[in-house]
Amino acid sequence: MKNTTSKNHAYFLLRLAMGANLLAHGLVRIPKIETFSNWMTTLYKETILPEIFISAFAKIVPFAELTIGVFLIFGLFTYPTCLAGGILMIILIFGSCLVEQWEWVGFQMVYVLFFYLLIDTTQNNHFSIDNLLQK
Repeated sequence: MKNTTSKNHAYFLLRLAMGANLLAHGLVRIPKIETFSNWMTTLYKETILPEIFISAFAKIVPFAELTIGVFLIFGLFTYPTCLAGGILMIILIFGSCLVEQWEWVGFQMVYVLFFYLLIDTTQNNHFSIDNLLQK
């Protein structure tokens, strides 16, 4: 602990918070994946997106959220995990724009901002499996 800084602690807390958030999103959606998929398919049926794409994507999202959440919590592959999280948010932002859910876009932009902060400050990722593997 003597080589750690407040920035290391702050990074750890932000990474854990993002990880817990995404893990919980995945955990609550996976048991009701058909309901979630049907909701998304109905929501986007009037857009330019093909229904098969929407349905497939809706079945992938909860597992992506769960995986990103677990990796963030443990600090495993943190940089690529944050990139994946940011890309997922960009895809969700595009979809939210197609159905004119501007409030959702605002929330999703906050997620992108947090992923930006995690990516930009990865040098503070001290409390992580990534850091243990570098030693």
